[in-house]
Amino acid sequence: MPDIPFGFALPGGQPPDPNDPQQMQQFMAQLQQLLAAPGSGPVNWDLARQVAASQLSSAGDPAVTPYERNAVEEALRLADLWLDPTSAHPSGIRSSVAWNRNEWIYRTLDVWKKLCDPVAGRMVAAMGDLVPPEARSQLGPMQSMLTTLGGALFGGQLGQALGSLAAEVLSAGDIGLPLGPAGTAALLPANIRAYGEGLELPEDEVRLYVALREAAHQRLFQHVPWLRGHVLTTVEMYATGITVNREAIEEALGRFDPMNPESMQALAVEGIFTPEDTPAQKASLARLETTLALVEGWVCHVVDSAAAERLPNVNRLGEAFRRRRAAGGPAEQTFAALVGLELRPRRLREAAALWAALTEHRGIAGRDALWGHPDLLPAEEDFADPDAFARSQLDLGDLDDFDFGGPAPGEPGSDDSGSDGPEPGTERRDPE
Repeated sequence: MPDIPFGFALPGGQPPDPNDPQQMQQFMAQLQQLLAAPGSGPVNWDLARQVAASQLSSAGDPAVTPYERNAVEEALRLADLWLDPTSAHPSGIRSSVAWNRNEWIYRTLDVWKKLCDPVAGRMVAAMGDLVPPEARSQLGPMQSMLTTLGGALFGGQLGQALGSLAAEVLSAGDIGLPLGPAGTAALLPANIRAYGEGLELPEDEVRLYVALREAAHQRLFQHVPWLRGHVLTTVEMYATGITVNREAIEEALGRFDPMNPESMQALAVEGIFTPEDTPAQKASLARLETTLALVEGWVCHVVDSAAAERLPNVNRLGEAFRRRRAAGGPAEQTFAALVGLELRPRRLREAAALWAALTEHRGIAGRDALWGHPDLLPAEEDFADPDAFARSQLDLGDLDDFDFGGPAPGEPGSDDSGSDGPEPGTERRDPE
């Protein structure tokens, strides 16, 4: 399929001129190809990838220089050394890499598929349900074309959101989800540089702080076997309770005219998903928010502890990152509107205070032992009184009854992530 930016525009990002027969012929050929290649799921991921790449091409995607690659490797190596005294989990980094924005999209796309396909599937099905049952038998191939159009529509919108996210994220684990290949710590130098300029702080100091956060994420997700699958499954369970606003779909499709390319530019699916207000969905949302807060709170606590006496601006950096994670950037908000799912860790400060209290009362090993099983972790009600929870006694002898085995290869959380493996020349050993 030729490169088609969202809106099924011509290569280069410009919509076709309805008065230019040659451009219109090219546009119709592209649209025909698109509808003839529905893909294997509810989202046209080929289109999503092309849209994101086109968006990044327009906005700019600086190549990673050899200097930046070396700086990233050194920052991650130093970060791991600093984290050793503050974490009971050893290094989780098997390879250290520097990505440009397109690489972030390519390397994280498999996880996005797992998160977005269930939601997109309901939207595509809802588009088909708009056709009265008595008329479906008369549609024939048109019914499948409608499904294909839904996959393309969602793929184009999702590509825009991922392209925007790629211009903002600072590392593979920046938004709290295990998006990249297991054991691969990745930083995005261009985004780190831009973020540091906004903070008016030295780039090397910002890079090292981001490296500390990335290395902390890797320790947690690599050495807590159940966590990766638990986080992704919690997100998927929440997504299954999201319902589709049929009126919003009808309104979007009502603006679509296959013979008018400009109508494609106006199509949008933001806001068509609404959480179902049921006890099960509320419980699922609470579990998701608590899990995201516990992960982010642990990372904030161990990173700030590791950098407290080493980085001159650690307080400013810590506060800036807490605000950033609590509020979410513009691209993250666009993604939330698109799929009905916010990835912000609510009650982040309470979670960080809880881990700090656990460190004070139980020490580092006692604190990190709670990651041994999800049933040992603090619940939402424990956020209200961190000291009380930290002083409470857990009978760790009962842990023999729990299954600490990791997921099977190929399942969420396994090391079998389907990635191409480490970048050549980036393998390294964990610090002794």
